[in-house]
Amino acid sequence: MTLTLTDLTPPPGYERLVLAEAPQAGLRALICLHSTVLGPAAGGCRMWDYADDAAAIHDVTRLARGMTYKNAMAGLGLGGGKAVIIGDARRDKTPAMMRAFGEAVDALGGTYWTAEDVGISPEDMAHAAQATRFAVGLSGASGDPSPWTAEGVFRCLTVGARHALGSDDLTGRRVLVQGLGHVGRSLADKLAAAGAQLIVTDINQAALRDAQDQLGATVCAPDAVFDQQIDIFAPCALGGVLTETTAQALTARLVCGAANNQLADDGVAGILAARGVTYLPDYVVNAGGIISVASEIHGHPDAWRLERLTAIAGRVDEMLTRATASGDLPARVADRMVEAMLSPRRAA
Repeated sequence: MTLTLTDLTPPPGYERLVLAEAPQAGLRALICLHSTVLGPAAGGCRMWDYADDAAAIHDVTRLARGMTYKNAMAGLGLGGGKAVIIGDARRDKTPAMMRAFGEAVDALGGTYWTAEDVGISPEDMAHAAQATRFAVGLSGASGDPSPWTAEGVFRCLTVGARHALGSDDLTGRRVLVQGLGHVGRSLADKLAAAGAQLIVTDINQAALRDAQDQLGATVCAPDAVFDQQIDIFAPCALGGVLTETTAQALTARLVCGAANNQLADDGVAGILAARGVTYLPDYVVNAGGIISVASEIHGHPDAWRLERLTAIAGRVDEMLTRATASGDLPARVADRMVEAMLSPRRAA
């Protein structure tokens, strides 16, 4: 098998963008290192059937930058990176492909640590780990990061509810969970246990039926999400769901979910704020998964993971308190908090 790594020109402010190809294994992947200022770049590998290379590059670069901010805000001693494998995970993925991906990661010499993301399982990552020690999130180690992501989102959501709704008691609150994958379903379980009135949507009909039967959730069609009268919106599917149009239609007063890059563009945060909607930046609240992965990278126990989850909820409280005092958007406050963490290291 022949593996080829080609350095592409990264966007301004990014460190590296690599195209990895192994035709015999069916691998065509992009690995992006946004920043290694705070440590080696870390971020998951996503497999998606992108329309073209431009769409894949757009996704991997946005995700890599988000990982820099996420890892910094969570205090993990890691930089930000991401990988995407181009293809249909249900049709194209093979153990040989994942081993080839592991070889590509290994060729970067420890500047990038990978783990599972959309379309990639712990079993897939185990195949990658046969070719590199820089693949984590493995069964028997830190394992599936999804439950940790959901726990972090839930803790941050309760903090956000206290600020936006006046109480962290979720009893009777109408919460819409968009996406019932591993993270979304785990979050739905926690919300139901907390007494929330659940509304769920997904393209997976079996997942919807299960949420109805097990959690008493109300099902909403995917195209009717922004017609619902709700208190809290939890986007847990793919990104870009909050556009100028949907932000104007949203009835919730709090947005807190696990999806990456929930805003179609940065201007949407201002639209939400003008309508009295508190938006908790996704890179702050969905850090539970990378916290779990970081514990494996650094060799820390579960107690460290729980401490980090408590810390990100505390960061949300600090962010919202600062935003209220300054009148600024929580997203801008969060960005400034991260930039303050990066600047002294960059200057040094």
